[in-house]
Amino acid sequence: MCDLHVPVRPGGDVAFADAALKRLIERDAVDHEFIEQHTNHWENIVEHLGSVTYDELLADAGLTMAQLDAFVDEYAAASSAILLWSMGITQHKHAGEGVRGIVNLALSRGNVGRDGAGLMPLRGHSGVQGGAEMGAYATALPGGLEPNAANAALLATKWGFDVPAHTGLTAAEMPEAAMAGELDVLWMSGGNFLESLPDPRAVELSLEKVPLRVHQDIVLSSQMLIPGDDVIVLPVNTRYEQEGGGTETTTERRVVFSPEIPRIVGEAKSEWRLFAEIVSRVKPELADAFKWADNQHLRQEIARVVPAYAGIETLAATGDQVQWGGPHLCQGGEFPTADGRGRFSVLARPTIDLPDGMFTVSTRRGKQFNTMVQSEHDPFTGTGRDAIFIDSAEAAALGFLDGDLVTLRSETGEFTGHLHVTRLARRSLQVYWPEGNVLIPSGPEHREGASRVPDYNAVVTLAPADRSTLTVS
Repeated sequence: MCDLHVPVRPGGDVAFADAALKRLIERDAVDHEFIEQHTNHWENIVEHLGSVTYDELLADAGLTMAQLDAFVDEYAAASSAILLWSMGITQHKHAGEGVRGIVNLALSRGNVGRDGAGLMPLRGHSGVQGGAEMGAYATALPGGLEPNAANAALLATKWGFDVPAHTGLTAAEMPEAAMAGELDVLWMSGGNFLESLPDPRAVELSLEKVPLRVHQDIVLSSQMLIPGDDVIVLPVNTRYEQEGGGTETTTERRVVFSPEIPRIVGEAKSEWRLFAEIVSRVKPELADAFKWADNQHLRQEIARVVPAYAGIETLAATGDQVQWGGPHLCQGGEFPTADGRGRFSVLARPTIDLPDGMFTVSTRRGKQFNTMVQSEHDPFTGTGRDAIFIDSAEAAALGFLDGDLVTLRSETGEFTGHLHVTRLARRSLQVYWPEGNVLIPSGPEHREGASRVPDYNAVVTLAPADRSTLTVS
């Protein structure tokens, strides 16, 4: 599936980015013209990288010099490159530094704002991108605006009612608030905290403590079955059944229209209509602000409130689309900063201190839609969903064979499954998500500081399973 795989160890992304950029500088394989005309702080990063050694960078990245050079050879030879990253970078305690390391590599060769080049974060699925850009996010207002007094006032003038000027609780913070007795109502639009968040047992106990839980969704999920004082389930339509059609936003920033499938499924409503009806009953004085005849009228409001989405109101037929920001962000090296220049960052490399005899375990996806697993046997890898992926050399050194039944133990829980021998970074393991979430610790110390996104990695021991304690099903 790829020409080159560089097995960076979990937590080693910053060290790898620094090592690669250090190598590019030594080879004089950087775009000096782009750097001079369109960026700041290049001298700072050159000085910083001159003060660190390959020995320390490669040790943290879990790589050899040959593996590093293989990557640098490919990158330096490419006239243009698109740098993509996904949840292996973002669902990590040091995600911000990891992303900035990728940005450094892109800026160093001018791979921004032109054909065949760019920076591209990949999201979990198509509903996440557009939802976040419409403000369905604890740390942002519609259009990605920072929650502050000025932006809240701006939206209030457009909507005609007060808008909160502070951030909310993230998904990972809500169970902690519930456990502390700080939530009276938890209204969940889709999703499944029980399957998606770290430490599912703690999540289950916390959801039981919420006096009123409302679950609106298109399918039944396991979290709905957790007992509570009052649990209400509200069925809603899929995006393809929205009155007046619906849109999705792709990772290429394309807002794509799908026409309405005209059918009625039980008592299901369009999600936006359900919200509107609740508002009109709880605060009748705001009812007029939520009286959209259909989704076309709602798209007209989006175009007015979120200028980047201008054009969404014109979409009417299958495949109609607009691309917010145009074909390129930062076109021609013009960045959305005060001086129009991109910024190199001197990175704070995380300390990797893995005790002897222990491993880092990361979660991975198989053939599934979010937490909904379609098969107990994953067709992507040919393994069962209880697979524990391990490097072949590591398994041999420990005396394990492919298929051996073993148990992983972390500070949070344990997971028993069958080893699958493959090629991984040393002293690292992988398990499927969401099954492996029993190993992932929760709490503020296990989240990225700015985004508050959970770190889906854990430190574990590996041992043969005690078959006498296993339940046969």
